[in-house]
Amino acid sequence: MIPNSNATLVNVLQQEIAASPSRRISFADYMETVLYHPQYGYYSRGAKFGGGGDFITSSHLSSDFGEMLAKQLEQIWQLLGNPQPFSVVEMGAGQGILAVDILRTLRETFPRCFESIEYVIVETSPALKLQQQRLKGVNVRWCNWSEIPDASIEGCFFSNELVDAFPVCRVTLENGQLRENYVTLDEAQQFREVTGDLSTPELRDYFQFVEIDLKTLPDGYQTEVNLEALSWMETVARKLKRGYVLTIDYGYEARQYYSHARSSGTLQCYVRHHHHDDPYLAIGEQDITAHVDFTALQRQGERCGLNVEGFTQQGLFLMALGLGERMANLGRENAKATGRDIVAVMQRREVLHALIDPMGLGGFGVLVQSKGVSIDTATLLGLTTPPMF
Repeated sequence: MIPNSNATLVNVLQQEIAASPSRRISFADYMETVLYHPQYGYYSRGAKFGGGGDFITSSHLSSDFGEMLAKQLEQIWQLLGNPQPFSVVEMGAGQGILAVDILRTLRETFPRCFESIEYVIVETSPALKLQQQRLKGVNVRWCNWSEIPDASIEGCFFSNELVDAFPVCRVTLENGQLRENYVTLDEAQQFREVTGDLSTPELRDYFQFVEIDLKTLPDGYQTEVNLEALSWMETVARKLKRGYVLTIDYGYEARQYYSHARSSGTLQCYVRHHHHDDPYLAIGEQDITAHVDFTALQRQGERCGLNVEGFTQQGLFLMALGLGERMANLGRENAKATGRDIVAVMQRREVLHALIDPMGLGGFGVLVQSKGVSIDTATLLGLTTPPMF
């Protein structure tokens, strides 16, 4: 059952629209308010993660995801020459579960790396500061972007399901022209979309940037453009002195993203583990996301001084880091198990399979970029061919 909208947030949006000279706001502004309004936004009030919430991430399934990432971070530390400190910057850490798993694994399995680590969390949502409770007593620093000096980080920036939550612009092709979708109010004060002139030429430039010819797409074609992702990538590249950037999210390369098969875009809303495509339901009570254009992230990174190390699927990335070996060991345990042990082993096998399922989490993209790293440096473990392939 889809919950009712937050009436106070609806009123805030109605006032925003009424105060606009054109009596409309961009869809990006609408999405920004719905998700990030300081008091009433979905994330500001505490996004509902996990089995009892609206959606689940890899770190909620098991600690294996964080343990595999810790193994990759330890190799990065070695490849960079064991820097002191070794800065690991997690952007958008949610409930802090992934940070707990990574730091625990480094402490228990890679103690030398753990002793060198400076774990930094860039977090903007006040409601997610429960991270500080979960990570109490651990050497973690919270900050915003302005508190990280340019070219100061030697180590790794990483994010997991962050970019998909950035506010996006919606655009539509009308009579061969690119038009922007805006949010306005009808006579009953209900939200509806209208199209108008582009709010910025950057929207048209974006398609040239990712080499998509709009003339090949049909009239009425609707999609999204994530300009904020470009600004974010520029910021990350500017803050990184030497090291890597790992971006894990669901999405496509541009030619797959802007294809005839996705003529209505990729916008999705998540509430109580159900998804639909209506962002005007359950306002403030549901997540709103759009798939990531990895081509745009790659090219923006290159424009800002980052090199592309590789792009792969999460399933292959985790298998290359040793998840396949864990599954093989689990198979041997299953052969010896009896009674309740069989049930436990089967449940764990289901969890591991979920992490690599190409139709689910395993199909997520993993983009690896670098800066100041020698071309002779060894390939990251996660980008090598998995042992079982």
